[in-house]
Amino acid sequence: MLRTISLSKSLTSTLSKMGPRAMSTSTILPHIQDVPSSKLGGRYTVTLIPGDGIGQETASAVKTIFKAANVPVDWEQFDVSGYTSADDTTFKQSVESLRRNKVGLKGILYTPVSSLGHSSFNVTIRKDLDMYASLVLCKNIPGYPTRHEGVDFAIIRENTEGEYSGLEHQSYPGVVESLKVITRTKSERIARFAFDFALRNNRKKVTCIHKANIMKLADGLFLNTCREVSKEYASSGIKFDDMIVDNASMQLVSKPQQFDVMVMPNLYGNIVSNVGAGLVGGPGIVPGCNIGREFAMFEPGCRHVGKDIQGRNTANPSAMILSSVMMLRHLGLDDHANKIANAVSKTILGGAVKTPDMGGSSTTTDFTFAVISNL
Repeated sequence: MLRTISLSKSLTSTLSKMGPRAMSTSTILPHIQDVPSSKLGGRYTVTLIPGDGIGQETASAVKTIFKAANVPVDWEQFDVSGYTSADDTTFKQSVESLRRNKVGLKGILYTPVSSLGHSSFNVTIRKDLDMYASLVLCKNIPGYPTRHEGVDFAIIRENTEGEYSGLEHQSYPGVVESLKVITRTKSERIARFAFDFALRNNRKKVTCIHKANIMKLADGLFLNTCREVSKEYASSGIKFDDMIVDNASMQLVSKPQQFDVMVMPNLYGNIVSNVGAGLVGGPGIVPGCNIGREFAMFEPGCRHVGKDIQGRNTANPSAMILSSVMMLRHLGLDDHANKIANAVSKTILGGAVKTPDMGGSSTTTDFTFAVISNL
């Protein structure tokens, strides 16, 4: 018998209004149970973490557009930084805010490379709140030509285990053991999420990305679990195949049109998401989110803080704006979501306002006001 993940009420209503997918932000997200948001007087309270680098600038763009579009969202903003210590009060307050509100919008937090014992706040939030599914949407945007055309695939990655389990120790001076944890339970959970996502969004194929030829037990378990789950969805017409991660990387840059929905463990998903972003124009235009049983955090799909362009007012805010559009659909605010998504599309298609990453010289502020003029 086919087992599917039930949708929240807001997403069910969105599904009934949707035709074939036209924009990447029109995605229906699978849920285990209804995910309420803090709502008072017809308004929603959402946790906002701008993030490091260009985070303040792109978050400001979202807030300005929401105000202009009269979106019924109130922000609880926390200026958390990945540079702070793990016991930082502001970080703890931001997590508690997300626990209350159930829904958040976040930029990317920097993770120091050389600081031993400093855990990634990005990973900590996802693991503590069990937002186990990461979704990144890679799709060509009209008006922004790239080397490949017809690219439209979703990357679904398991968020809570794999190489990101954080279990490392030095067994002997100069010898470090880093444990990769793969469990059947969490592999099955992310596989069902991927197939249900495909089912809800008229997708035709799910591809499991793995390295089971070398990690026969760990990735072998992940692959075999995906295979088992795929049999339950066979009657829906969704095809299943698998691909070794190194071959998948080559196939992505040579023929990305062959992919539809991709599901994989954590580390591969992180790498493939960056490749996918490069295929469709870069980190500035790729939206994403992290979903769990109770909580949803929306953030740019390509995890770059943009430290090199911080404070220059040149960042492309599209990824953050489109992530916020996904958030609005999650909240059931479809009219506002459509209005903002269409305004972003008109701005990019018009070609008059382009940030440097798009081949232009417009500022973040210019782009923001262009979107507002197209509302």
